[in-house]
This record gives sequence, C-alpha cells and structure tokens, in this order.
Amino acid sequence: MNSTRDLRDLTRRTIIDMALRRQRPGTGSGLDFLMQRTTNMQWPNLSPILAPVHWAVVGAAATRLYMPERVTHDFDIAITVSDANQVRQKLATAGYIQTGDLSIGGSRWQSPDGLQIDVIEGHDPWWRQALAEAQSNRDEQGLPILPLAYLILMKFNASRTIDLGDIARMLGLASEAELARVRKLFQQYVPDDVQDLESLIRLGKLETGGLNDRPT
Repeated sequence: MNSTRDLRDLTRRTIIDMALRRQRPGTGSGLDFLMQRTTNMQWPNLSPILAPVHWAVVGAAATRLYMPERVTHDFDIAITVSDANQVRQKLATAGYIQTGDLSIGGSRWQSPDGLQIDVIEGHDPWWRQALAEAQSNRDEQGLPILPLAYLILMKFNASRTIDLGDIARMLGLASEAELARVRKLFQQYVPDDVQDLESLIRLGKLETGGLNDRPT
C-alpha cells in the first residue's frame, strides 16, 4: 500500500465530509463576484523562451480563467517530463537561475527580474494531450492555461486543502458540458475517486446556488 496516497485520500475525504456537513445552499460569495474574470496580476509569457516546447500555466495563476482571481505570488508552469532537459537548457540560456528541485518532480527557477517559477514535470500519460490543448486555451493576458478538466485532475491528485477549495469553486462555476468532461477524465484515469469528485461538485453547487447548471 502507498501510505502517502492513503494519507492524502483520508485527508481529502475528511475535509469533504466536514464541508458537506457545514455548507448551506447559497452561502458562498455573491454572483457578481463569482463571475469576475480578471488578469490583474501579470505573469511572464515564456513562449518565446521555451518554443517549440508545449507548456502551460497551472496552480493559482491558472485558476483565474475559471473563477475569480486571487492574490498569489506563485507562478507554476507544467511541461512533460520528456521535455525537462530541453526546458532547463532554454531557461538557463535565457538567464534564469535554477534554485532547487521540486519534491513532486520538476525544478525551481529565479527569473532575471527575481520572480520565482516552479516548473512541474508531468509524468502521467494525460499530460501531453493536456499541454497540447492548453496552447489554444488562453487567458486575457494570452498565456496558455491548463484546460479545466486537467487542472481539476492535477489539483485533485495533490489534494492540499487549498487545492480542494479551488476545485469546489471551479466545479461550482463550470457548465454542465465542462462537468461532463471532468467526469469523463476521472472515469478514465482515477475511477476509484469518482465519488469524491461528485462530492466536490455538490460542494461547488451549494456555494454557487446551482450556477453551474447554466448552459455552455
């Protein structure tokens, strides 16, 4: 048995159960706020440096495409592990300095102007398709953003408390067509966790008061 995964799963289910017991319909933020999509924080476009490698913004900086933007100082991007050596060479040539490695697989860099960037190296089989789709899934700043279904799956696999909160809110704001794609992806890659996904969808619906029932 994988004790790390077991602990993560237990933590996730405990948090979900607690939230479901306490959440009440329509007790989240107001509709006007929930529908806001802003790009107040400006992040670097790494395409000129990394081309032709496919990359995408993930983490907090990516969620603003799917829910209200929140303040963060983290700029996380993802690549496939097969592109890792090439990306490291490209960043170093552009004057970025590697400051460490990530325990989840990847590296941490500092840009010439001092921004910290985490480069996550995706190992799962879905990463190549996810990053390809991200190239046509851009935010208002023009950055490639990990598509919603894959971002949900990525955050679900991490299952930190902040990730679960992001997941519930994004699912609550998603259309039925978007939810169908998330469900399909979970059935394909993590079928044992579909029940937890449905609980998170329910939490999202409780916060938004059924806003995610809107048409595509």
